[in-house]
Amino acid sequence: MHELVDLLKLGPTSANCSPARFLFVKSREAKEKLKPHLSEGNRDKTMKAPVCTIVGYDLDFYEYLPKLFPHTDAKSWFEGKPKKIEETAFRNGTLQGAYLILAARALGLDTGPMSGFDNAGVDRDFFAGTNIKSNFLCNLGYGDGEKLFPRSPRFDFDEMAKII
Repeated sequence: MHELVDLLKLGPTSANCSPARFLFVKSREAKEKLKPHLSEGNRDKTMKAPVCTIVGYDLDFYEYLPKLFPHTDAKSWFEGKPKKIEETAFRNGTLQGAYLILAARALGLDTGPMSGFDNAGVDRDFFAGTNIKSNFLCNLGYGDGEKLFPRSPRFDFDEMAKII
């Protein structure tokens, strides 16, 4: 998990804001705490996965900009602007969650990102007393090739992109 974070943190975010926070749920006790917040379709596979990552975003990310983006007073871009804070944290935290998936796959891990869970319950039970909000979950481990679906089709270039 340390190697994973060291790799994913290299991906860029706007003004290097880095709002993502990753909570690696690994112990049986922590998984039992997470279990009631999972949708029925995600419960069994999450409980069997070696790790379930709660990918969150910190609404206080801008407090760290003097360290992360020392070139200018970037903190002032966000102070007192809750809508801008929320949009920036969510967008860039989601981007960092995608970096987590790509980094995990580069390290040979299988990934199972999902949104089927109770965000409010996860936030209450795992992020109480913070300004961190859950975004999505991602199981990490080595899947059973006989039980995994084959990779679903992807669009060809012309179906999803244009050069103008």
